[in-house]
Amino acid sequence: MASEIEEIKSRLDIVDVLSGYIKLEKAGINYRACCPFHKEKTPSFFVSPSRQLWHCFGGCNEGGDIFKFVMKIENIEFKEALKILAHKAGVELKHVDIEQEKKHRTEKEICAHICELSAKFFELCLDKTDAGKKSHDYLTGRGLEEETIKEWRLGYALNSWSKLSELLIGKGFNREDIVKAGMAIEKEGNKFFDRFRSRIMFPICDMGGRVVGFTGRIFGKEDDMAKYLNTPNTVLYDKSRIIFGLDKAKNTIREEGFCILVEGNMDCIMSHQAGLKNCVAVSGTALTGYHLSILKRYTNRLVLSFDMDMAGNSATKKAISQARAMEFDISVVPSFGEKDPADIILHEGKERWREIVASSKPINEFYFDSAMKDRNPRDVKDKMLIAQDFLPVVKQMVSNIDRAFWVSKLSDALDISERDILKEMESIKVEKEIVQEDQSKSFPSLRRKSREELVDEEIAILLLLSPEKIDLIGESLLCSFTSPIKNLLSHMREEKGIKTEDLVNTFKSDDAHFNHINCLLMKSEMRKEKEIDFEKEIGICLKEKRAISLKNEQKKLSKEIKDLEKEGDFERIKILLEQFNKLSQNNNE
Repeated sequence: MASEIEEIKSRLDIVDVLSGYIKLEKAGINYRACCPFHKEKTPSFFVSPSRQLWHCFGGCNEGGDIFKFVMKIENIEFKEALKILAHKAGVELKHVDIEQEKKHRTEKEICAHICELSAKFFELCLDKTDAGKKSHDYLTGRGLEEETIKEWRLGYALNSWSKLSELLIGKGFNREDIVKAGMAIEKEGNKFFDRFRSRIMFPICDMGGRVVGFTGRIFGKEDDMAKYLNTPNTVLYDKSRIIFGLDKAKNTIREEGFCILVEGNMDCIMSHQAGLKNCVAVSGTALTGYHLSILKRYTNRLVLSFDMDMAGNSATKKAISQARAMEFDISVVPSFGEKDPADIILHEGKERWREIVASSKPINEFYFDSAMKDRNPRDVKDKMLIAQDFLPVVKQMVSNIDRAFWVSKLSDALDISERDILKEMESIKVEKEIVQEDQSKSFPSLRRKSREELVDEEIAILLLLSPEKIDLIGESLLCSFTSPIKNLLSHMREEKGIKTEDLVNTFKSDDAHFNHINCLLMKSEMRKEKEIDFEKEIGICLKEKRAISLKNEQKKLSKEIKDLEKEGDFERIKILLEQFNKLSQNNNE
């Protein structure tokens, strides 16, 4: 296993791996980005190509290697991250004991395996059954090409209460596993049946391309079943966090500089087929703050193709307010009546859809035009309606310049003074948008470090830069350092230098120590860009370290002396006073 991990790391570059998830920019010999794990405006997330490590110096203060990053961003266990990175590196995992793995599978791994087997079963049913072939004809009739159907792994759930469950039970999964994965329903009276029946199946994937859930569209039945059915929330699938198509769109979003957001899975798939591969869809829910925080990793610009009626969907309005608060540049695709993007591509062609996307309006212009639509700006009643619709939008604008511009434009359109417009706007109450906790996670404020801790860290950083000087730290001085720096320096003394990989392996079992060591490694890497007079700086630090150590010894002796005074042990006090005076002399030398 260890050799396979080393092989994976040797084949993959941390910058390439992380660039698949976040937008990195060069910062000297390193790279930086806004941390994907907490909300921030100033980049505090750094990546070192030479150390093959990353670290956030901001709110979360976490770091590690490619495995730690993939585990954290995908919210998966180490074994799952290992499989993802092994696949990416083209490394075959030979030392995986299948029977042992079955025994120790986590709930997430079981759920992922069930979802993958279900996806394969649905694909097979689409190709090999009569009902599946009819649904296949429906999909091609909607304009989907064979290659697209295969790429998106579309399938068909048979009109059966138990076919999928029987398959999964035959593969060794129990009822509870299947229910927890969202693929079956269990009711009182020992009733147990497949969740999806007579439906065209759209697999939903996480950012690593792993199937985590499904959307099923009814096909072949005329009863009162819901047109669309989604996997319920599971340990893998949370509709407020998963974005349909992002696994396929993320790189193009970064390259194109914007993301097209549509409402339906078919709209998304048809857009990709039309060449607009920077398109995603929200699946089974309204756009959430967490969706926005994920998209923020890839772009600051959103093009929305939603039902954007001014009096329409309040959830959509809330999402747009959040996006504005997060300083997204938002534009809106004009509405074309009952037609959705998939219909436009099918009946008018992919070039027409491209033209429509290119003609999207900035969000403020869209809201202004919507407020003015079918109203007479010279009619008193319509003036009031226009102001009621548009002024809340103006009040929520982040930029003072934007607000001033649109107040002026509204003033001209309604032939009302800017002063009166502003006065009217003051009376409007607008709830301040609270960005969802998921993506603005607060962290406890960092404890202010003592002077001793700062000196210890500086010594460690200098020695990481010049590991051949580790012998400057003698055994007695080493004992005065606290963990984990003491452990780091001890390791360097034993190994006569430093190898990043050895350090990572030595400390990775203790998260707190690992993060501290990782932070020091990254700080030392960032210091490489500066000229350092090592002899001078280490001399100053060691002198201060020895002085601090002497003071600590004196404090310890003072406490012991006070305790002994209470006991009346004057012989022992005399010995300790001699030690105290000797330390004082050493401190003055």
